[in-house]
Amino acid sequence: MTVVGPFGLSVRDQALEADVQNGLSAVEAGLLDATKSEVPFITEAAQHLVRAGGKRFRPLLVMLAAQFGDPHAPGVVPSAVVVELTHLATLYHDDVMDEAEVRRGVDSANTRWGNSVAVLTGDFLFARASHILADLGPEAVRIQAEAFERLVTGQILETAGPRDGREPVEHYLDVIGGKTGSLIAVSGRFGAMMSGADERVVDILTQYGERLGVAFQLADDVLDIASDSHESGKTPGTDLREGIPTLPVLLLRARAEALGLPEDLELVALLDGDLSDDARLAEVLRRLREHPSLEQARRDTVRYAQEARAALTPLPDCYAKSALEELCDAVVHRAG
Repeated sequence: MTVVGPFGLSVRDQALEADVQNGLSAVEAGLLDATKSEVPFITEAAQHLVRAGGKRFRPLLVMLAAQFGDPHAPGVVPSAVVVELTHLATLYHDDVMDEAEVRRGVDSANTRWGNSVAVLTGDFLFARASHILADLGPEAVRIQAEAFERLVTGQILETAGPRDGREPVEHYLDVIGGKTGSLIAVSGRFGAMMSGADERVVDILTQYGERLGVAFQLADDVLDIASDSHESGKTPGTDLREGIPTLPVLLLRARAEALGLPEDLELVALLDGDLSDDARLAEVLRRLREHPSLEQARRDTVRYAQEARAALTPLPDCYAKSALEELCDAVVHRAG
């Protein structure tokens, strides 16, 4: 048994291990190649987050999904590069929107070079992803375009907030289905599709990725509050300080509105105050860690991960299926 990929995923078969490791190495080389420009400054900015590392969660899913066909098919690695480039591009844009100062342990691009360079670098990465996609065929282009539309729609919905009468938690789950679930669903879909897997298998792995993507984001929501380390790649409380809605906070607000308990109302008031003060942020984190809304968010994370695992049931038993199931457990463990 060898540990590979994000979350210490264990692979119990040497052939699968070799395919995954070789595939991820090829993706890394592909990312560096795709982010090169004749202009040295563009190369530096475009490779800033590539070289900072990351979980490579989406390429890993592409590699595992490809095991249900021919994992060495020529479109597998390029499609994994496409989804990771797209993900990286959204990070450049997100950091501008959130005014983030740190990403993956290094200065964010907007902190280092300013907002304009960060936005344009994200656009450059989208362009390079599109260039690779063009060689994968019109169906791949259509799938990526639909996913990108969902991703942007999710971001717009988050910015706009729920419409009148819409339940905020329901709205939020729609947001993260678009922002996070869409691209992880495409990772499963591309891996299976590019490997030549049966259409039914492609559909199963797409649904798996969609549910796993939501669980992945909910686990990050929990980590932002519950973690004392940097497991999520960000300092705990970052989302709280930046006013980004997360599931535990939305659940707290719903409970405060429904029950009107003084301790809940007091915590909501603290959240709505100035969290740039370190002591105030620490107090909010302490109270949220003890609050039932955090445990409810954990249960919701588990539920989506279980739905992802259940989606795999029709697939034949094999080492790749076991690894995909373990990925569900690993996502849940992050929120534990």
